Amino acid sequence: MNTRALVIGEALIDIIDGAEVRELVGGSPANVAVGVARQGHDVRLLTRLGRDERGARIAEQIASSGAALTADSWVDAPTSTARARLRSDGSAEYDFAIDWDIPAPVLDDVALVHAGSIALFLEPGGAAVVEALERAAGDRLVTVDPNIRPALVGDRTSARQRFERAAAAADLIKLSDEDAAWLYPDLTLERVLGEIAAHGPRVVVVTRGGEGAIARGAGGIVEVEALPVQVVDTIGAGDAYMASLISSALDDEGIFASREALARALRRAAVTAGITVSRAGANPPTRGEVDAAS
Repeated sequence: MNTRALVIGEALIDIIDGAEVRELVGGSPANVAVGVARQGHDVRLLTRLGRDERGARIAEQIASSGAALTADSWVDAPTSTARARLRSDGSAEYDFAIDWDIPAPVLDDVALVHAGSIALFLEPGGAAVVEALERAAGDRLVTVDPNIRPALVGDRTSARQRFERAAAAADLIKLSDEDAAWLYPDLTLERVLGEIAAHGPRVVVVTRGGEGAIARGAGGIVEVEALPVQVVDTIGAGDAYMASLISSALDDEGIFASREALARALRRAAVTAGITVSRAGANPPTRGEVDAAS
């Protein structure tokens, strides 16, 4: 159960606009690290945190979840923020105040490396992230979630090239249907699955919100339904789904070889994401909560 995973990517404060302004710990990779830790795995996060009150809040939540920060995650710069405005359907749009510059990740004693989101694309740190994934490939499990933020990833062609370079190093890719539409605007979801799989990952998953998910693995195409819940907001839903897939891969690498094992992992991820959207903010469930709801 306690397999060491390294998550690389941004940790920040989500500033939620509404009747009352709230500040919540966020950042896609940080959310993933918290989610994986809450599933009982040994996780450390390489990120970029300022030595300020917001950075301290993020560090506290990460530690309380059971994950750990790498020592070189601390910098003498303000902690990054993302101002989120909730749409009428509960989804969010963001404005970011973030810089991303990290040292070369140390991969010693790591069984799995996960990265994605802003950290994969924003320079100068993006280059270090994709190089780390390439160093990990073959010897460790590699997982990627592009979590595309169009305002931050540059032009589509360059972003797709960076994503496909990461995909070539990955064992498992998870992306949303919005990510797929932005990266491959002329392809159906099934063709997107094939296009990405051609670069090398053994499993590719596309989530579709309330429509569930579709995946391509060793046994072909698998589809699962979403967990029916009352949605409070969708912040952190995709990160919770990703964290669950990582947990399943660490528990049982059969998801890469068996259609049945992949389907079980997708159903568990749907439950994990469903619990997350039923409460405010990026607050993924524990293993016990998922077990009880599965």
